[in-house]
Amino acid sequence: MKTSDFNYDLPEELIAQTPVEPRDSSRMMVCNRNNGKREDRIFRDIIDYLHAGDVMVINETRVIPARLLGVKETTGVPTEVLLLRRIELDTWETLVRPGRRLHQGDFVTFGNGLLRCEILNTTDAGGRIVRFIYNGTFEALLDQLGEMPLPPYIHEKLQDPQRYQTVWKRVPPLPRRPTPNACTRAPARPRRAEFRRNSACSKPAGHRDRVFSEPPSSEAPPF
Repeated sequence: MKTSDFNYDLPEELIAQTPVEPRDSSRMMVCNRNNGKREDRIFRDIIDYLHAGDVMVINETRVIPARLLGVKETTGVPTEVLLLRRIELDTWETLVRPGRRLHQGDFVTFGNGLLRCEILNTTDAGGRIVRFIYNGTFEALLDQLGEMPLPPYIHEKLQDPQRYQTVWKRVPPLPRRPTPNACTRAPARPRRAEFRRNSACSKPAGHRDRVFSEPPSSEAPPF
């Protein structure tokens, strides 16, 4: 098996740029494992496929605005820092752009100096370990200065950051996770009872340590 086996053509004009309203009117494909038949439905129809004894796993992770835009202090070069994983209180594993211009000992500033970070070292995957420097609370500054980490094929600016959150989101103990896999299609609160009518809801036991993964560096996938 090769990673290229998963390549397929998806015309850019067919990629939705904004979430549909209301949330539960988004499209849903149903695959029947018994006969291989596929159906095109809408998400609110999911309650028709839940039966007594079924378990639905829900994602309660709250997405953080993990994309920070700033400048390199010595040159003023526009810089992007994407948070991957919190290592210690103020130390994060990140991805940076432009990587070739950000080296150990460099500083990046965000929000006219409200938040700074120092490049500590480079990871084996080409990312950066950085230490943030600030006054106040890091999470409050992140909410003020950060952007939601939209996938690269989404070009429209997100007008309402809450639309990138799952409706089951909670504010978990720190650190909150910069996951890009939020559920934007689940229905609003009044329909939650219908999910639980004949089936149980389960929550993941914990969050993954790593919430972003770099693309495989070889044709042989690591599984």
